[in-house]
Amino acid sequence: MEFKLEAPFGPMGDQPTAIENLSQRVQDGKKWNVLLGVTGSGKTYTMANVIAQAKKPTLVISHNKTLAAQLFSEFRQFFPHNAVEYFVSYFDYYQPEAYIPKSDTYIEKDSSINEDIERLRLSATSSLLTRRDVIVVSSVSCIYGLGSPDDYQEMLVSLDVGQQISRDELLAKLVEIQYERNDMDLERGKFRVRGDVVELGPAYREDGVRLEFFGDEIDRLQRIDPLTGDVLEEMDRLIVFPARHFVTPRQKVQKAVEQIKNELTERIRQFEDQNKLLEAQRLKMRTMNDVEMMQEMGFCNGIENYSRYMSGRKAGERPGTLIDFFPDDFLCVIDESHATIPQIRGMYAGDRARKTVLVEHGFRLPSALDNRPLNDQEFKKLVPQLLCVSATPAQEELDAAGGEYAEQIIRPTGLLDPVLHLRPLKGQIDEVITQARIRVEREERVLVTTLTKRTAEDLTDYLRDAGLKVQYIHSEVDAIERVEILRSLRAGEFDVLVGINLLREGLDLPEVSLVMILDADKEGYLRSETSLIQTAGRAARHVNGEVFLFADQITGSIKRLMEVTEYRRAKQIAYNKENNIVPQSVKRGIQESLQSILGGDSGEDKGKADLALDQEQDVEEVIRQLTDQMIEASQDLHFEKAALLRDQIDELKSNFSDQDGKAKKPVRYKKKGRKARVSS
Repeated sequence: MEFKLEAPFGPMGDQPTAIENLSQRVQDGKKWNVLLGVTGSGKTYTMANVIAQAKKPTLVISHNKTLAAQLFSEFRQFFPHNAVEYFVSYFDYYQPEAYIPKSDTYIEKDSSINEDIERLRLSATSSLLTRRDVIVVSSVSCIYGLGSPDDYQEMLVSLDVGQQISRDELLAKLVEIQYERNDMDLERGKFRVRGDVVELGPAYREDGVRLEFFGDEIDRLQRIDPLTGDVLEEMDRLIVFPARHFVTPRQKVQKAVEQIKNELTERIRQFEDQNKLLEAQRLKMRTMNDVEMMQEMGFCNGIENYSRYMSGRKAGERPGTLIDFFPDDFLCVIDESHATIPQIRGMYAGDRARKTVLVEHGFRLPSALDNRPLNDQEFKKLVPQLLCVSATPAQEELDAAGGEYAEQIIRPTGLLDPVLHLRPLKGQIDEVITQARIRVEREERVLVTTLTKRTAEDLTDYLRDAGLKVQYIHSEVDAIERVEILRSLRAGEFDVLVGINLLREGLDLPEVSLVMILDADKEGYLRSETSLIQTAGRAARHVNGEVFLFADQITGSIKRLMEVTEYRRAKQIAYNKENNIVPQSVKRGIQESLQSILGGDSGEDKGKADLALDQEQDVEEVIRQLTDQMIEASQDLHFEKAALLRDQIDELKSNFSDQDGKAKKPVRYKKKGRKARVSS
């Protein structure tokens, strides 16, 4: 199948030129390709067009889950008839195994798996193995070990109507590929048996499958609703993929166990030679326990640490990843490449540093170091063609592309890059107050960037004393609270947001018309050319967008920002004039707060971040409501909303439930301040 792009609009501005340029380079086999696209210029639509014309399976990598979910949603709208998949870490919560020698503290691995994301991950790999019209939107999880694609394919079960296979033989195969029997409830990754009828919940699909046997022959295959049992479709064939990515044939497991024992013997000898008897005893107990679990159950906690032996790799050889499930001619698109590529580069070193400590102190065998993400060179070698997309591509990307890149700086809305103003450092706080008041009168929002957390907090207090409605945001503010702060800014609950480098790529705040950069001449990471351009771009979604830079000297970064802005504005103004376009601000709906999610908003309270219910309710009932809403939000990939709901559920359970999760007493919510309060 080919990619079929559907959109209610066509390429505009300099999109046609960028699409033609990039598509030709991909067709010519160029490995490195760069799209320099400004904020709000429709880069995703350009990517979609290049993918459609390239006609290749495509991996799209983003540097965080939220942006990946946004891209996934947009690509699904552009390609409704093709396989658009989502592949991110399936952990809602993840605490990696670690050891702190200084305090002799061992931290056991702890995690919580999101079942819906795991299904989407399995769906991604099954699509890659069965079709070519596939787009997988992923976080950097795609460079982490996933098991061998060859083993995964070897373990799949192919079933056809009329096929000779006994019921018991099928059940044994399902157990071998990690499916579990559950005769009461047909869930994902489970199967149940009723006489000659076997019903299966494929791990990678939402529907179920019913198989009817006549003796040792498959007489009928049906796709069913797992809840009601209603038949949705008659089928001729079914391919059942394993319920987990980490599956290994039993003969390989037995061989791996022998290799693990051999390494354990050698490692214990090394520890004893160094008189590290505690480490030797610890390693022996932990490893032998894992081996016994693998022999009896086929699985053990932390089995990924033995992945080298399970997959038959040599010492130091790279692990199998999602990339190995792609054919050799796929296309890789890297969104926000100036942030994503450094993140890919940094994963390997951080993972190795943590595991080296575990190995040195007898918590893991040295082979555990081979359970790792790809390093930078391995990633670049695996990917045949890259399309790097950013408003500020790194010099490394431009050099790799031979200095050539496609430019996209005309916005469909006609918006221009914000006007730049230089102001001296002296009196910068007074200027902030003056300019902020002007925006407040126009019901517009303001961002102020500082260099330190202390400055952000002190400035927030000062601006509040001056009569402005202001909040601060930095890395010590809880992630859940950050989402609510940004929502509140857009909703007009306050007008000025003070921050550090959180006000850069990935923040979509159309109401912001003014960005003020304090101490702009302090050259460094937070005031580099890339940071300044990205920060200034936060004002590019408003027709009155302006940026104030407070500096006593024009640094190299400020000079390049001014040159880039002048060039872009000139080109944008000329295009608008030639095509009679009047710039218009971006308009986008505001994310719901907890109150509106629960249906508690009304009248003057609408849009507030408080939770208010007019009637008394049991905590147990409220938790049920919240849980239903959280699951629905997670399935729709609205992770910020789901996270807010989860936070509220945890608070209710800890404060108003007993050990079994039952309500201690009826409660009544009362609105008081920003957060919800609960009283009996």
